[in-house]
Amino acid sequence: MVNQEPIVRADGRYSVEETAALLGIHRNTLLRYTNKGRILFGIRRSTTRKFYTGREIVRFWKAQL
Repeated sequence: MVNQEPIVRADGRYSVEETAALLGIHRNTLLRYTNKGRILFGIRRSTTRKFYTGREIVRFWKAQL
């Protein structure tokens, strides 16, 4: 996990790979946290892929302190 707060747009949407990179964790770790409900996601209607909002990324990062 990174020591500095991730710099993201609050209303931005970030893919699994982008979110993992911003948090400094492996994508499998992110998916494990997602499955446990520790970080929430949305699903893009057009592609049915998961995304994480900037607001949720920062909330999750602060909860890990």
